[in-house]
Amino acid sequence: MAKAEKNPRGKALINKSVLALLMGGLMAAPLLVPMAATMVFAPPALAQNLFAPRVYVNEQVITEYEVTQRARFMQILNAPGDPETEAVKSLIDDRLRMSEAKRLGVKLTPEELTQGLEEFAGRANLTAEQLIAELAKAGVSSETYRDFVQAGAVWRKIVRDRFSGRVPASEAEVDRFLEAATRPRAMKVQVSELVIPAEPGREAEAMALAERLSGEVKTEGAFASAARQYSAAPTAPGGGRVPDWLQLSNLPPTISSQLLALAPGQTSTPITVPGAIVLFQLRAIAMDEKAEPISVRVEWADLLIPDSMEELVRVSAGSDVCNDLYKLAEDLPADNLTIRTQNASEISPEIAIELAKLDQGEFVSHARGDGWRRVIMLCKREPVSETPPNRERVKEILMNQKLDGLSENYLEELRHAALIRQP
Repeated sequence: MAKAEKNPRGKALINKSVLALLMGGLMAAPLLVPMAATMVFAPPALAQNLFAPRVYVNEQVITEYEVTQRARFMQILNAPGDPETEAVKSLIDDRLRMSEAKRLGVKLTPEELTQGLEEFAGRANLTAEQLIAELAKAGVSSETYRDFVQAGAVWRKIVRDRFSGRVPASEAEVDRFLEAATRPRAMKVQVSELVIPAEPGREAEAMALAERLSGEVKTEGAFASAARQYSAAPTAPGGGRVPDWLQLSNLPPTISSQLLALAPGQTSTPITVPGAIVLFQLRAIAMDEKAEPISVRVEWADLLIPDSMEELVRVSAGSDVCNDLYKLAEDLPADNLTIRTQNASEISPEIAIELAKLDQGEFVSHARGDGWRRVIMLCKREPVSETPPNRERVKEILMNQKLDGLSENYLEELRHAALIRQP
């Protein structure tokens, strides 16, 4: 594995832009290479030390055989990094997960384990039995697959039990998620990045710095200065600027959803990636004229109010969402407020253009010249699909995104408290 370069200040440089890594598959690597192209491994040699200890985790043993098996499995998954190094890390984390499950009395039922095995295999359009057969051809045992899935599934159960009440997904967040789904293929962004290394044992320190910078950095100049001082990415000397336009559709949802929520010049909340904490600043956002259009359904409000500054201020102060308009319109004629849901193609061009400029909950107004002012508010956008969006599924996705960060912090606490040693 190539060593990280050093910058003049002695900080380790991450070899590629974090965004380039993410777009290249770090967070969205395919589950399997095509089976016809699967790497072929020779059967494990019956070496005398095959089951010798490789690492102790709180006196639990990880054997050479387990490391070899996990390394082969991770190669088949196209996991990034050196397979053997990553296999050791993965097995250590799994030991910690399973130990915590034992301490808490958390177990998987046979049905839950079977469901987990089938769900994981389904990502490659295979059944668990088919995947196990393909893994066997590459010298990976069914126990290796089962242990990998079991540790992940029981850990999700622990994290949900501990944190799910602290990370609810609101209806407004669901609306923003669905609105974002109408735009990524047609949007591109320019960003700057700030990568803070999270060295083993210093993850909390890195997160504290990232959270401080996220709250303090308010301008492009301030972000550039912070990037030059703190970032370990190759983009640091240039103030963190990633030079190319990036298609939102190419970014992981955890990043694209954050960028869509930002206005140019704003900085994201910290995002955890392997070995680092990352901040992004949105510099510009634009339409990608080459992107395939997405069919969109729009809910929008059409309100007539008396044409006075007092009325306009009343609407501005009292309406964060479209439902607020009902109360504001109580003393107006009944037909002065209409809320419609239409496909974007069905809306008159002049209104469609106005709505395209708005984010959810924003409005625009125009005097009609007859004593009334017309207010157009965007309630929400959703992609048009054959089946209505499953809001409960979206809530689950949002909750899982929030749980990811809490999960990693929890696991880091276990690593810090564990006695991990080599023989």
